[in-house]
Amino acid sequence: MRKKVLNYNKNDKDVDVASMAWLAKISQWLHHFIFELRCSLPNRCLLCQQRIEQQGYQQSFPNRVLTGICQTCLVSGLYQTEVCLGCAKPLTRLQEFCGQCMASLPIKVIAPCSYHQGFGPLVSAIKYHRQMAALNVLSQQLAYRIQQLVNYGLIDLPQVIIPVPLHANRLGQRGFNQAWLIAKQLSELLDIPMDDQFIFRCQDTSPQAGLDGKQRRDNCHQAFALKAQQQYFNAKGSIARYQHVALVDDVVTTGTTINEIALLLKQHQIASQAWCLARAEAPELR
Repeated sequence: MRKKVLNYNKNDKDVDVASMAWLAKISQWLHHFIFELRCSLPNRCLLCQQRIEQQGYQQSFPNRVLTGICQTCLVSGLYQTEVCLGCAKPLTRLQEFCGQCMASLPIKVIAPCSYHQGFGPLVSAIKYHRQMAALNVLSQQLAYRIQQLVNYGLIDLPQVIIPVPLHANRLGQRGFNQAWLIAKQLSELLDIPMDDQFIFRCQDTSPQAGLDGKQRRDNCHQAFALKAQQQYFNAKGSIARYQHVALVDDVVTTGTTINEIALLLKQHQIASQAWCLARAEAPELR
């Protein structure tokens, strides 16, 4: 009787393995079918209205479909030269900072393009109109730019990606946090974990749009805090989990929000850099 039970269990296990293999094949086939279907659907550029051709885009981003922006508009809208990682001033040679930023060593801000050179309306549409068509491609280009700068030796990859948080009231009004969506994409593209719990917004500040530099600084002063959770702290009360993080937002303008969070992190000996879809440079640099 015991022998029969053992044989039955073995056969049952064989059936489970075969079922799992069959389900894996079905899943792979469905994934391929959905990918091919997305490639064949009408897909027009938001800027020039022409049909978007893939033209080998998957060679750079496997299993990802180019949507929202055609390759011609995409190339024309990206940075055409190296730029300072501090202020985005165009540079004639590959280096981290321009001469002025070398003196102050500001937080490094990595972006694939200028907000004022074609993609600004698309980035704004993500936040204010929930039009997500350009989010994937701009996130992919940001990931490519990050990896490029890593290969150049100008930046190091962080331990974790942290989206700039919204206050609970603003999140409830808007329904989503665009920084979280971008960070999620980058986490998948770069294989770096995302932590959306470490930092929270403790003050429901006014929107930064339309404020001058001083008003922005006053608006964001002490607006953020760290979660006092045991998983982040060691026995001495110091944060031991992270030493280097990347802060993610849709646009960096004056850098007030990013700098406020970076200052908070620096107080706990945590280095930071900023990643964004587009950089809104100062007027004299446009």
